[in-house]
Amino acid sequence: MAYDEKLAARVRRILDRNDIEEKRMMGGLTFMVGGHMCCGVTGFDLMVRLGEKGAAEAVKEARVRPMDFTGKPLKAFVFVAAGGIGTDGALRSWVGRALRFVETLPPKTARPSA
Repeated sequence: MAYDEKLAARVRRILDRNDIEEKRMMGGLTFMVGGHMCCGVTGFDLMVRLGEKGAAEAVKEARVRPMDFTGKPLKAFVFVAAGGIGTDGALRSWVGRALRFVETLPPKTARPSA
């Protein structure tokens, strides 16, 4: 599945940090922060990592649904439809929520190479 390049560029502008890594996965583009999956773009949707509690609260909001990529929802993630991220302020808010969650996670340790 392709992803919205314009949305990805908007997310890049918001994530103007040194610890960002972009990876193509899950049918789109994922933004890693300090080695942790933070947010991404799948189709025209924004994927946001909020943790189980944050995601459970977020799905009560308009234009937000559980991230159900494989037929089984991922409890810590949600999709925000294009209508929920149409303005820069709305997109900045969602990306900020994901960043705040990811910053609570322990640092990633390097895995030994095989």
